[in-house]
Amino acid sequence: MKITPATLDSWRVIPRLLILCYMLAFYDATQWFMGLEDPTNAQAGFVSTIVGAGAAWFGLYVSSRNNKEK
Repeated sequence: MKITPATLDSWRVIPRLLILCYMLAFYDATQWFMGLEDPTNAQAGFVSTIVGAGAAWFGLYVSSRNNKEK
């Protein structure tokens, strides 16, 4: 089987790698935040931004599909 750009596109390799990277960043941020003794509003806002960005990214990933399928 020859790997072509169309094959990679159908496997959605790049979006899946980005989701994986986000999952790792989300996990690290939540572990860091839960380990703080007295978190500040700025630290809570930072974690909230990471969570919100992930929700937006996941929504785009789920609603996207290949141009040929449309």
